[in-house]
Amino acid sequence: MLQLLKIDLKKLTSYRTFWIICGLYFFTLLTTTASGMEFLKWLARTIEGFGQSININRIPLYHFPDVWQNLAWASGLLKIMIGIMVLISITNEYSYRTIRQNIIDGLSRKEFLLSKIYTNALLSVLSMVLVFLVALVTGLIYSSRLDMSYMFEGVEFYPAYFLEVFAFLSFALMLGIFVQRSGLSIILLLNSYLIELIIKENIDDYVPWLIKYFPLESIMNLVPMPFARYAFQQIQDYVSLEAVGIALVWTFLFNYFSYLRLKKADI
Repeated sequence: MLQLLKIDLKKLTSYRTFWIICGLYFFTLLTTTASGMEFLKWLARTIEGFGQSININRIPLYHFPDVWQNLAWASGLLKIMIGIMVLISITNEYSYRTIRQNIIDGLSRKEFLLSKIYTNALLSVLSMVLVFLVALVTGLIYSSRLDMSYMFEGVEFYPAYFLEVFAFLSFALMLGIFVQRSGLSIILLLNSYLIELIIKENIDDYVPWLIKYFPLESIMNLVPMPFARYAFQQIQDYVSLEAVGIALVWTFLFNYFSYLRLKKADI
């Protein structure tokens, strides 16, 4: 496994685009998740009456245990950036014929795909660790209650966040393998949520129970949107095992379809 990961990372780290996109992604991930309170303070200073109508210091955005779900959900919005990098990396394999060279040098098609899957898993782990550390540090700063059992209530959203990112990267990898052109793949990735939304809107009145089984919907359902609770609305503040199961099935299918395509393709 490590050898396959090293092979793929060696290729990726030679691309300037890889460093630019990954750098922007992790920098944005860090600053976005860590600056929520500063953003609320800016709104209070900028929008007349905002600070009077809402006491921003009483919004437990970074308080334990809310911080775990809040940051996991917000971070999930940024996974499109790293998904684009995955698309570029796999389409470059076709453009520069490095996939053919890898096969000639003795790497099987299955091993080639596994090297990409391991890289996706590594990027997902790094994303999860970074957001976890931001949540932990900001929680320690803003929370008044710091006993261990209370602090880590809700931390299960982070394995779910890992799966969310990994599943989405698997989807991006499949798109790149099927389309093989970076421009078209990126357009499809950027519009994938819109395409799925249009389909869901057209079937919602007929088979609403089917919507949760859609691939991107199942990925989004792993970490439910938490901020409605600050408007005194009920939310799902736990990880649904059903959502995990559906997302795992789609993740397997994304990678399996990628394997079938690679197995039959003329490279």
